[in-house]
Amino acid sequence: MYTKRIIPVLLIVLLMHHFAAGQNKSAKAGGWPVVEKQMKPWTRWWWMGNAVSQQNLSDVLEKYRAAGLGGVEITPIYGAVGFEKSYIPFLSPAWIDMLHFTVKKADSLNMGVDMNTGTGWPFGGPQIKPENAATKLITQQYQLKEDEQLGEPVRVKEEKQGDARVQALIAYGSNGEVLDLFPFLQPDGHLNWKAGKGSWEIYALFAGKTRQMVKRAAPGGEGYTLDHLDKNSVGVYLGRFDTAFGGKTQGVRSFFNDSYELFGATWTPTFLSTFKKNRGYDLSMHIKELVGDTSTENVARLKSDYRETMSELLLNNFTRKWTGWAHQYQSLTRNQSHGSPGNLLDLYSAVDIPETETFGSSYFPIPGLRRDPADIQNTDPDPMMSKFASSAAHTSGKKLTSSETFTWLTEHFKTSFSQCKPEAERLFLAGVNHVFYHGTTNSPSNIPWPGWLFYAAVEINPNNSLWPQLGGLSDYIARCQSVLQAGKADNELLIYWPVYDVWNTAKGMDMALKVHDVDRWLHPSSFYKLSTRLAKVGYSFDFASDGQLKKTVITDKMLHTAADASAYKVLIVPSCKMMPVETLEKIIQMASAGATVIFEELPADVPGLYRLDVRRTQLRSMLAKLPFVNADNSIQQCKIGKGLILLADDVQLALKFSGCYREELTDSGLQFIRRKINGGKYYYVVNHTDRDVDSYIPLNGNGHVQLLDPQSGAVGYANTNLKAGKLQVRVQLKSGQTLILKVTAGAAAKRKPWQYLNKPTENISLDGTWALHFTEGGPELPADRQLDHLGSWTALGDEKLDAFSGTGVYTTSFNLKAKTAKEYVLNLNTVNESARVWINGQEVGILWSIPFEARVGQYLKEGNNTLKIEVVNLMANRIRYMDRRKIEWRKYHEINFVNINYKDFDASNWSVMPSGLTGPVTITPFID
Repeated sequence: MYTKRIIPVLLIVLLMHHFAAGQNKSAKAGGWPVVEKQMKPWTRWWWMGNAVSQQNLSDVLEKYRAAGLGGVEITPIYGAVGFEKSYIPFLSPAWIDMLHFTVKKADSLNMGVDMNTGTGWPFGGPQIKPENAATKLITQQYQLKEDEQLGEPVRVKEEKQGDARVQALIAYGSNGEVLDLFPFLQPDGHLNWKAGKGSWEIYALFAGKTRQMVKRAAPGGEGYTLDHLDKNSVGVYLGRFDTAFGGKTQGVRSFFNDSYELFGATWTPTFLSTFKKNRGYDLSMHIKELVGDTSTENVARLKSDYRETMSELLLNNFTRKWTGWAHQYQSLTRNQSHGSPGNLLDLYSAVDIPETETFGSSYFPIPGLRRDPADIQNTDPDPMMSKFASSAAHTSGKKLTSSETFTWLTEHFKTSFSQCKPEAERLFLAGVNHVFYHGTTNSPSNIPWPGWLFYAAVEINPNNSLWPQLGGLSDYIARCQSVLQAGKADNELLIYWPVYDVWNTAKGMDMALKVHDVDRWLHPSSFYKLSTRLAKVGYSFDFASDGQLKKTVITDKMLHTAADASAYKVLIVPSCKMMPVETLEKIIQMASAGATVIFEELPADVPGLYRLDVRRTQLRSMLAKLPFVNADNSIQQCKIGKGLILLADDVQLALKFSGCYREELTDSGLQFIRRKINGGKYYYVVNHTDRDVDSYIPLNGNGHVQLLDPQSGAVGYANTNLKAGKLQVRVQLKSGQTLILKVTAGAAAKRKPWQYLNKPTENISLDGTWALHFTEGGPELPADRQLDHLGSWTALGDEKLDAFSGTGVYTTSFNLKAKTAKEYVLNLNTVNESARVWINGQEVGILWSIPFEARVGQYLKEGNNTLKIEVVNLMANRIRYMDRRKIEWRKYHEINFVNINYKDFDASNWSVMPSGLTGPVTITPFID
């Protein structure tokens, strides 16, 4: 397995197809694709202190597989206090042995292994000396009057910046002069220059260091963070891995890079030369404007050029170099580009698996879904942000878009599967199809409960009291992803992202496009507002950068962004102020070749400073040559070559005019995403409204429709009809539920119909006596109970029950006088938090999410029936018990353990969380 690396490009192509092989597998009987390991959820796997052993790794990997996980991502972090002797230094021979054992064991379990190319975040470590560390721009100012000379050497004054080197020295005169004084600077730092007439301000530019250290570093990973903008420094960083790997492949599926969290890294030693080469002028002559707070048009243009150059440096010197390095080891790259000071679409496109993340909790109006303001972050993950990652995957023909999922979804120990489900579904709707739980802390078996824990996780680990039923959530995600990884994305629109409008601001210097700052750089834009409107009314789309448009070709009037990508029907250009001449020229060329292009508004200007008047003239000349005429209502059209350019304030009207139609199913409040497969399409349809939907919904397709329920696995052919020539499909979706619609052409073999629930009769209330028995958990198992009615077990007046986190089993029996209905639906109503159900000794399944119901007709019999319900609750009550008694369970290096507001964690004042089966439990017969 650990063979010498092979470099040919053909190998990388084969490698990527190998890891995407699941999408080519034939469907199982019943309509579901074969579930491969990458279709299952994976997890970020924190190795605390790298304190791992072969026995520990073997044991937990077997548990992970049994819970439905398809793979792990090894991320080493800081360790637990008192276990230092067990630490294994990162990349040491002993650590590499643990990596090899993990890969081999995972392979035997049909699991995959990813690896963080570092410890903690961001990249850095002991191999990064000051000369290769993250760099910042430092400036110093000196004041001189006429005939004065500088009486001190030009040296950096900031503390701990002794290695900083001056890179430019510019003098600004009171009469508007700008002089380059660098040639007059002596080796000892003295300036051999006398000031001329007037007063003078001298700016010295230094390449200093941020001195940022790796955050949450593991033993052996401590050190300065890397200068990502410098190719040589990136090579130095990766060289340590080359040495540790001995030039051999490691069996790692992909190398991972977390979000770009470098602070103040505004420079690199080669910035000036790269800027001059790429932008065409000397940035050093504008250093006063760059670092100042003057807000003028030219300053905004200067800073736009600066930000574009930083984007290019990051793309070429880090992202592409790191990806090429990974390919040499027969591995892929998985990268979180968000937060980077660059063009997110280009950065995401340069890796093999673009990864987004969710941070915080979204609001969903699903009845009964808990969302306590005290337990959530004041953030709302925006699915439009996630579409940057999925768009990059789709437009570059890549099969997977991953996500760091459930980060700070709620306060520690209070996250239910019901809260996870719609959050994951929102990601799926945004084009994500490869979920990574955030996450799983490795914990040796001898560590007392709750084991070792990471501070920003939802505790997806075997010590979680919900763990016995994690398979319900994991199987659901696997079924969804088996469909969402099939075929190709099926989005009809390509929307241009005007990044130059984002960059064109005089405020600040570098511009990190963070998930947490979308209110500043994304939400105010016309691009965002248009995209949101189009999604709401039923259009599907991806985003494209200037660079991606440059690579696009037109065939049969369709836009092809890459050989393996799906084609697009229409290019949309939102209202934007700035557009490069080259981009406008490319758009016109595409229209001439047969594409349909819709401008919400024509661009007004060009970005940047270089040859501004010349480029402005070029832009205006190109626009003036477009012969627009009135077409219909408020639409203007320009027929050019084989294609068409439309100009319209109302883009939806223009789309309809061009023959590109929306999916009208969104009128019912449902949301969807499509995948194109051989002979048909998948529709992934979600009801996140506060109401149930039972109606015929229209689809833009024709053929037979098979319904697939990703929660139960049920399959059947839908009732359909035609209305005004459009396919209508009947769906029944309760609030919070999901269905997959598989539309295929041709005759359907063995048409097993979907069982609709049409005519309910009177509920059968299971309000008899219940037995409650506790099987596992702690701090100790409570005594058995006989219940004459259901309710939270924390309401029974027993302190042991208030403190208990674990599993309680409810049993009862009931009499079914006659089994005459076509179907029976068991409804548990309120469950805290998940339930596994048996009827008459047969397992029904795990009811792990709202609305906690299942079809159970096949398990019932006339006469006496037994019902067993195994319920697991949250960890919260037991943690509360421990903190109230000051039982130590959290003692880690670095940040230790914090709450959702990054304060010291303390659960002693928490209220007791409801636990168990509250019900009422009913069975509803449906006679049709």
